[in-house]
Parts: sequence; C-alpha cells; structure tokens
Amino acid sequence: MESKDLAKKIAEMLDSKKAKEVVVIDIAEKSSFADYFVNATAGSERQLGALANDVEDKFAEEGVIPKNSDGRPQTGWILIDGGDVIVNLFTQDVREKYTLERLWSDCEMTIVRS
Repeated sequence: MESKDLAKKIAEMLDSKKAKEVVVIDIAEKSSFADYFVNATAGSERQLGALANDVEDKFAEEGVIPKNSDGRPQTGWILIDGGDVIVNLFTQDVREKYTLERLWSDCEMTIVRS
C-alpha cells in the first residue's frame, strides 16, 4: 500500500472515532524520514490513549509494524512512527503549544475534520 493511501485510511479512521482537527500533511518533499504526518486532537487523555490503540490496530490491519511509539496519554502527545506515515495524537493544549502545522506550513495539507 502506498503511504498516501495509508495516511488517508488512518485519518478517516481517526475521524470516525471522533478525533478533532484531523490533518494529513504531505512532508515527502521536505523530509528524509517520512512522507506523511497525520495529526489529530483528542478530547481527553482517555480518548488519546484509545486513539493510539486504534492507530496501532489500523497499522497492523494494513500490515505495517510501527517502528516506534512514544508518549503517554498523561503527557498530552503520543507519536506513532509507522515509517512513511507518522501519527501525532495530541490533547488540545499540547497541540496548540507545538503547532506542527505552522512548522510544516509550506507543505500540502488535507483537512479531514476541523
């Protein structure tokens, strides 16, 4: 499966699980470490943990073994590295603090849910 299709599937799954501000960022031309970021906001720490489990399940369903997973719900940010697709899950305050979309603002972004 192409990384673009995988990023889209993960974003759609996050949207279906009521994640907020789901965005796919095409970083392929600006990055040597991945092709896409999928960023999403959880409404609570509990939802953050559940979304992380859902992302890991979706990767497994698509035959992708994540290289790494970092963070915990209590930190407000969980990163799941699926190789060409990296998923960043945040609580609202942590997402506003780090503003990854602004850092990658020169890349193409697809908003799945705002």
